[in-house]
Amino acid sequence: MTRQNVVVGVDGSPGAVRALDRAAEEAVRRATALRVVYAVRDRDEAGPVLASAATRTRLRWPGLQVVAEAAEGGPVEVLARESASAALTVVGTRGFGPVAGLLAGSVSLRLAARARGPLLVVRDDRPRDPARDDRPVVLGLRGDADDEAAVYAFQEAERRQAPLRVLHAMAHRHTTPEMPSPIPATSPGQRRRAQDERAERAVPRFGVARLREEHPHVPVEIRAVDTDPAHALLDAGHEASVVVIGAHHSGPVTHTLLAHSPCPVLLVPTGG
Repeated sequence: MTRQNVVVGVDGSPGAVRALDRAAEEAVRRATALRVVYAVRDRDEAGPVLASAATRTRLRWPGLQVVAEAAEGGPVEVLARESASAALTVVGTRGFGPVAGLLAGSVSLRLAARARGPLLVVRDDRPRDPARDDRPVVLGLRGDADDEAAVYAFQEAERRQAPLRVLHAMAHRHTTPEMPSPIPATSPGQRRRAQDERAERAVPRFGVARLREEHPHVPVEIRAVDTDPAHALLDAGHEASVVVIGAHHSGPVTHTLLAHSPCPVLLVPTGG
């Protein structure tokens, strides 16, 4: 399927306005149109919000094609459907009505599990500096299941003319204690753990080798981290333009990033 347009969900809230601005920038970067969608129960209620969003965007990005439409249904249902044909879907972490707004990130968390295309989540309380958009793209990598996220991260770094920083989260293993070896660091368990660690540290190097050849102008730094992956990505996010992870990263990783990331988070659906 050929994906077209950047889609953004709006509702008139400050968070949605910030997502709208970011979506417009992403549409310009991709040389595609921007589709502004307002999920409502009654289409007649959408006019003022959509008109305001379209006017704001056209004034700020006069060459950008903007289409603004209302869609009946809940925001998660509507945006999940829109994401199937979108080059990118953009949402804020708050807003979408007075009830959902009480739960920071409630829409983005539910949408993360249902989006059928790349999803960019923008924190509405994080000011940004457009002059720093050349900061690194950070990729959270855990194994072969992240191939699609890796492909997207390389493309994103190339679009931004930015370096790519790959963080490979090492699995934490709990092993049964064994008697100390009379020869230091040479017990079977120690040798096995050392072999496992070497193998894990090699995963991202083999996994991104082909992509480095396909994107020779993207500077790449690969780093294995032994800490919790969510917190490692949070730390890296302070110096990043965006953090990219596979959408299969559920639970604490996704929840922590969407709640606390200092930069936008881009979730890429995986094949599994």
